[in-house]
Amino acid sequence: MHRRGFLAALCVAPLAARAADARLYRIGVVYRGGPYAAAIDGLRDGLKDLGFAEGKQFVFHVRAVSSDLKGVEAATRALEMERVDVIYSVGTTTTLAVKRAAHNVPIVFYAGADPVALGLIANYRQPGGRLTGIYSRFSDLTAKRLELLKALIPKLSRAITFYNPDNPVAMRSITMAREAGRRLNVELIERKVASVEELRRALDAMRPGEADALFYAADGMVISQADMVIAAANAIKLPIMLSEQTSVAKGALASYAVSYYACGRLAAKDVQRIVQGANPGELPIEQIDTPYFVVNLKSAAALGLAIPQSVLARADEIIR
Repeated sequence: MHRRGFLAALCVAPLAARAADARLYRIGVVYRGGPYAAAIDGLRDGLKDLGFAEGKQFVFHVRAVSSDLKGVEAATRALEMERVDVIYSVGTTTTLAVKRAAHNVPIVFYAGADPVALGLIANYRQPGGRLTGIYSRFSDLTAKRLELLKALIPKLSRAITFYNPDNPVAMRSITMAREAGRRLNVELIERKVASVEELRRALDAMRPGEADALFYAADGMVISQADMVIAAANAIKLPIMLSEQTSVAKGALASYAVSYYACGRLAAKDVQRIVQGANPGELPIEQIDTPYFVVNLKSAAALGLAIPQSVLARADEIIR
């Protein structure tokens, strides 16, 4: 090579490397709103820990879909048309809808129900296809959640719950709740709601004395409307057992679940690998199975409840 050409090559190579390093990756995010936003905070912080700064190495294209799953599918198609590099989907039924709607873009998910049984992936070690992500046994915690509610309120005999009967994850959760209810002598008052508007009407129809507490099953639509649920329950002084921790401080009695924030933070590694060229189908599924029991003593006092010390000793966090 001539000296001039050699020097030109030396100049071009660093420029090309810097150009590659300077690429701004586009990360699509689809979630149902509400408490699920904690997963996005976790993803952002996880990427930062990996050296990916928002606005420098990546930007989020966020779609908070409060409507039905058709809205999730529409948001997914729009993100694919925007040519995002990857989609992060939060929630099991949300991910099922994202998978239906996306044809080419890789997907990193958080799922609270078995992703193999639901057909999201082929297996845990080699997911295959375009999906990988984080799995927690969220729906499997349903029975334990009801047990803890009974421990918090020993006189509990009726618990009201809301769920979409078309949601397979919710139906599995409700089956577990029914079995636990029979064992604990707790009657489950079931209210079937297929949309946010139906949930709103059902909450407005609740009356004092109808139930001893409100109990969360694993339904993404209901979980996304935590603020509305808490406001309606507090209006009639009804204790609430949530399935996620971030909303407990807003007036619920307690929660028992994994951390959405922790799930999002763990997903950052997969997101970074994929935007840098890794095949999602070859990235093993990671599981996170550390639930947190949070009790809000302020809410207990407002409801006139005396929480047994033996139960408080089991709490991971107490809000005073």
